[in-house]
Amino acid sequence: MARNPDIRDKDKWPAGRPSILIFDVNETLIDFESMHPLFERVFGDKRVMREWLGQLIMYSMTITLAGLYKDYWAIGGGCFQMVGAVHGIEIKPEDTEALRQAMKTMPAHEDAATGLGLLKEAGFRMVTLTNSPPTPGSKTPLENAGLDRFFERQFNIEACRAYEPLNSVYHMVAQELDVAPGECCMVATHVWDTIGGQAAGMAAGLVTRPGNAALPIPGLPQPNAIGRDLPELARDMIRQWR
Repeated sequence: MARNPDIRDKDKWPAGRPSILIFDVNETLIDFESMHPLFERVFGDKRVMREWLGQLIMYSMTITLAGLYKDYWAIGGGCFQMVGAVHGIEIKPEDTEALRQAMKTMPAHEDAATGLGLLKEAGFRMVTLTNSPPTPGSKTPLENAGLDRFFERQFNIEACRAYEPLNSVYHMVAQELDVAPGECCMVATHVWDTIGGQAAGMAAGLVTRPGNAALPIPGLPQPNAIGRDLPELARDMIRQWR
C-alpha cells in the first residue's frame, strides 16, 4: 500500500510481535452498507446510513463517558429515531424493528474470509471484540455472517457495561486470555478503535474500508499495520510479525 506522507514513523508506537489478533466485528468484518436499502426506503437516501452510524458511535461513547449504559440495539434504535426527527421523517415501530434485525444479520465483507484464512494459516490466534450485546437463543452477528469458524472466542462489551474505546474493555479481553496487552493487536476499520487498543498497550491494524481512513495527527498513535482490505492488511501483519 502506498505510504501516507502525513503519517510519521515515530507515531507508530512501538509494538512487539503480537500473537493474538483482536478483531472488531461491525464494519471491520461485516458490511454495514448492506443496510443501504433500508435507509433508501425510509429516508429516500442511502447516504443517511453514514449519518446514523456516526450518531450511533458518538452516543455509545457519550453514554460511557457519562457513566451510563444502554445496549447497542437500544442506542441504534434511538439514534434512528433521532436522525428521523432531524430529517422530518416519522420512524415507525416496524422501521426500528427492521433496523434491529438488519444490525444482527449483516453479511460478511467479501474479502473477510480470505484475509482471515491467511492470518490463521500464518499461526495467529484470533478472537473478536464487539459492541453488539449477546443474543441468547440466536446466532451472533459474526455467526450469521459465517465467520465464527476463524475465531477461538467472541467477546462483547456487556461484561464491562462500557463501550470501546474505554481502556477497561481492551484490558478485559487480555485478562480473559491471560496475556499481557502487548501480546495483542487490535484490528479495526475505525481509527477510534485502533487508538483505543494502542492506548491500552496493544499494537493496531487498520483496514481502510470505504468511508474510513487513517487520522494523521502528529503525536497520536498510528496503526502499526494498514491495508485497504483485509487480505492486504493480513499480508502486512504477516510480513512484520511472522
